[in-house]
Amino acid sequence: MKSIGIYIHIPFCQKKCLYCDFNSYSGKGHLITDYVEGLRREIQLHRETFEDYEAGSIYIGGGTPSILSGKELETVMTALREGIRIASDAEITMEANPGTLSRSKLSAYFNAGVNRLSMGLQACQEELLRGLGRIHSYRDFVTNLEDARSVGFRNINADLMFALPGQRLEDWQSSLMQLTALEIPHISAYSLIWEAGTAFEGLREKNLLKPIEEDIELEMFHAARGLLQKKGYSYYEISNYAKPGFECKHNIVYWKNQCYIGLGAGAHSYFNNKRYHNQETIEAYLSCINEEKSPIKNILAVSKNDEISETMFLGLRLIDGMAVEEFKNRFGVTPLDIYPAVIPKLQRDGLIIYDNKRIVLTTKGVDLANIVFQELLL
Repeated sequence: MKSIGIYIHIPFCQKKCLYCDFNSYSGKGHLITDYVEGLRREIQLHRETFEDYEAGSIYIGGGTPSILSGKELETVMTALREGIRIASDAEITMEANPGTLSRSKLSAYFNAGVNRLSMGLQACQEELLRGLGRIHSYRDFVTNLEDARSVGFRNINADLMFALPGQRLEDWQSSLMQLTALEIPHISAYSLIWEAGTAFEGLREKNLLKPIEEDIELEMFHAARGLLQKKGYSYYEISNYAKPGFECKHNIVYWKNQCYIGLGAGAHSYFNNKRYHNQETIEAYLSCINEEKSPIKNILAVSKNDEISETMFLGLRLIDGMAVEEFKNRFGVTPLDIYPAVIPKLQRDGLIIYDNKRIVLTTKGVDLANIVFQELLL
């Protein structure tokens, strides 16, 4: 039985954050019931696709998945169990935002089968949270964390952002210290990206906000790595840290460029050497489902060169890098066969280590990862 990852997109938000460019919508809560039914029916549409596969991981993302009631989430999970085999040790993650949670909701999620919670904290300082447009306080997060643990959750991630407007290095260090004191087993620490079309980008264009200096951003990046490793976290991916055994299985599917199916409005898939995604808007997605048509659009065949490039730069996001033997088993050649000039150049520049067993980024290579990834595009 082949393993596959399943992603389920919940595009609803109580309020759109100022930095967010994800496919999410506020003010459309009246469509949630129809959307949950749409997901159930889309899962049925994929029954033949899923026949030869077993879900090794399921990730429910958004948007704000925790806007769903316990009963609505249970409907989705029941549909999944009826539509695809789920491995007995499958990791089932649900994103959850403080301010939308309660102990009863968390209990319902856990009883429905969710065994990993990813909580969107972003910062511990109230002023920074308000500046991001978040609807919660740090105290809300701590309360929700306590409730999650009380109902049975042990595998918990918290998201933190750095390089925020007005954020100081000491703010960032304080946030990291507070999370480690809470003994959260997985921390995603990533920098703010100023995406086109977001409220943040609009404010920057009007000179009402400005990014912090690059050297401070790099110092924050290094501070996270140093502090979290000292606290016993494994630095296993460019933006992710975990206590032993708590690495995110689902994200590793992406980083190893393995197959996954996306369900819901705007959800992306990589399957049978094709990349595609569903209709983005909730209304267009539901229209297709109600007409018993596939919501899939923009199917793109992935060429061999594209697959090699993607496998290389996604795999190098992992701090342990990529096993040369795994690459050879997949493509019939080694990375050096594909990149006879590029790999030696990257080695001379001190950006990678290649020893015929593994190819990994150096510490300098992690800092300059985007340069390395560009070199690996075929």
